[in-house]
Amino acid sequence: MEIDIVAPTSPLPIDRAFALSMTIKSFKGRRDVDVHLFRHSWDLEEEQAIDWDALLAAPGMSEAAEAAGSRHVVLEALTEDERDKVLAYLKEHYASWLTAIHSGAIPFPVPVGLMALSDLTEGKSIGFIHFERIPHFKLGIALRGFYDLSQHPPIVQTESSAG
Repeated sequence: MEIDIVAPTSPLPIDRAFALSMTIKSFKGRRDVDVHLFRHSWDLEEEQAIDWDALLAAPGMSEAAEAAGSRHVVLEALTEDERDKVLAYLKEHYASWLTAIHSGAIPFPVPVGLMALSDLTEGKSIGFIHFERIPHFKLGIALRGFYDLSQHPPIVQTESSAG
């Protein structure tokens, strides 16, 4: 399994700044499925305590409706300690199922108008891994994994696609 942890190249403006993803060898009939890990919930107090004008690319727009997704992108990010705990958990429980784990800091300032993963709804090809439903997941992090099966090849070709 490849583990790629990219250290920030400059000081981060906030501790909650790390993105984390994994690639699952085989998942729901698909090969090499990328799963983006994120926090799906947080306390309102945490959101209110952040100086959004210092983090968003459009100062003064932090309360605008179009900035909500961008604020959620930051709130979905992991701290370095959370990232390291999730990384250790994945290595302990899923190392043989994964081909890669990648992490790096999200870029700051964060553009306004982004769509956060926690704001998406499940559909025909997109869905979420609900880590809170896994009995041995006890990290105390509201963790989910987003995947889009339409972005990955099927393991078994159907007759119509083989022809």
